[in-house]
Amino acid sequence: MKQEIEHPNGSDILTELQRGKLMIVNARKRNGLILYKDFHAEFAGPGSAVGGSFDMACQRVLPVGNFSLLEPESDEDRQKAYLIRRQWIRFTKQVTDEPQPIQRAQKILTQFEAFFDSQTVAMMPDEAFARLVGVLPQTVHMVRRSGGDSDGSRR
Repeated sequence: MKQEIEHPNGSDILTELQRGKLMIVNARKRNGLILYKDFHAEFAGPGSAVGGSFDMACQRVLPVGNFSLLEPESDEDRQKAYLIRRQWIRFTKQVTDEPQPIQRAQKILTQFEAFFDSQTVAMMPDEAFARLVGVLPQTVHMVRRSGGDSDGSRR
């Protein structure tokens, strides 16, 4: 199988990404990596490829959950990881297709709370969610504070 990369921290991961190293988010753990780009962020969930030529311009990273990276051992590992990354990008696109900013913020928070525990989501910065779905951090903060959408109800 793939070799686990020992105790990666944000700055070490970022350095490896900027060097073009290809890694895979461990598919056996509830974890992921938010990759901050110039004007947006991307979420790479379990099984996703990170690094290579795609993430060299990454400015910052935020490990989420019980974070772990693996080194791919074969072309098949890499290909599968790229396909999974595409699926996570499609997932985020479905959320961003929502026309109303408040609804986008609510939807991404709800999805993350379904995947991770609410404590993990509560520790994540508003800016991370905002960049994922193209809203202002204040919008995410407002949705979190109200505990639901604009009329105060939780979906």
